[in-house]
Amino acid sequence: MDIFDRRTMLGMIGGAAVLPLFAGAEPAWAAPAAFTMWRDPGCGCCLVWAKRIEAAFGRRLVVVESRDMAAVKRAHGVPADLQSCHTATIGGYAVEGHVPPADLRRLIASRNRAIRGLAVPGMPAGSPGMDVGHNMRQPYSVYAFGKGRPTVFASHR
Repeated sequence: MDIFDRRTMLGMIGGAAVLPLFAGAEPAWAAPAAFTMWRDPGCGCCLVWAKRIEAAFGRRLVVVESRDMAAVKRAHGVPADLQSCHTATIGGYAVEGHVPPADLRRLIASRNRAIRGLAVPGMPAGSPGMDVGHNMRQPYSVYAFGKGRPTVFASHR
């Protein structure tokens, strides 16, 4: 017995043909389709950052535990000098480390496809997820990466 009959298959094809008509109907900063974060199981600051992203975008971030974070970073094109403790995909972009939700929202609104992702290298004190239990703050930059050299996307003091 076939899983789909002819009527079901035609309905699915017709529905898929209509979907592109609604592609521009969402607001510019609308919650992206894919929210996933990979983290080493031993790292706790990643979960704090994830909660900030969930609160800012109003949706759940799927958390995947990985013991091979180097492979995850390579797969998402994160340059070695921009790496941090966790890697995410949000709105079609790679997100490395403690990127503030506002910077991520600004990138998504721009729909800039020359940028592959944003990164906060290391784990700067005071960045989202690294600001719990102390008053320490250090200046840090958010870098945009893609083709060519990474550039400063935002600076935080």
